[in-house]
Amino acid sequence: MGRAKVPRKSTSIDMTAMCDVSFLLLTFFILTATARQPDPLEITTPSSSVQFKMPDKDISILSIGKGKVFLEIIGQDVKKATLQRMGNIYGQTFTEEEAKKFAVVSAFGVPIGNMKQFLAMNGEQRTKSGIQSGIPNDSTTNNELFNWVKEARFATSELHGIDMRLSIKGNANEEYATVRKVIDLLQKQKINKFSLITSSE
Repeated sequence: MGRAKVPRKSTSIDMTAMCDVSFLLLTFFILTATARQPDPLEITTPSSSVQFKMPDKDISILSIGKGKVFLEIIGQDVKKATLQRMGNIYGQTFTEEEAKKFAVVSAFGVPIGNMKQFLAMNGEQRTKSGIQSGIPNDSTTNNELFNWVKEARFATSELHGIDMRLSIKGNANEEYATVRKVIDLLQKQKINKFSLITSSE
């Protein structure tokens, strides 16, 4: 008896729906992603064997290098609130557009008096202009850094109901005096617990 022949069927699969989903996902990720701003200060962190993942919210990072101090506040809502609070202290008024620009800036290091000029620039101009001379941190005459940290802590507590964590990212070859000045500033606000950012050995 002859074997029954199974009719051959095409093995091609219609991939149109899969392509549509792929492009929709790709478009979504492109439109929702925020471009990482370039760091205004190149820092070579010291090495360490301790491994602890830095949290991605409710934290601020103090970057120290070349005698300058830069601050990065994590969280767009906290950044906006901190800028408005600093404006109230120093008699500056920031528009909603300026607050939005400030919310996407990573680390910054400008006196509050130059903040409007800083926010009017694009990312490339900010790095090349030389306007980022570091946040003033003179304990006797002008200590804007103290107020930035204090107001960022208040804003985090107010918006998220949690104490803001602080991390110090210092250059491995940085002079001790600048680091000591920043630690003294934190201790004046009774902050005795902070993290040091290092690179793994």
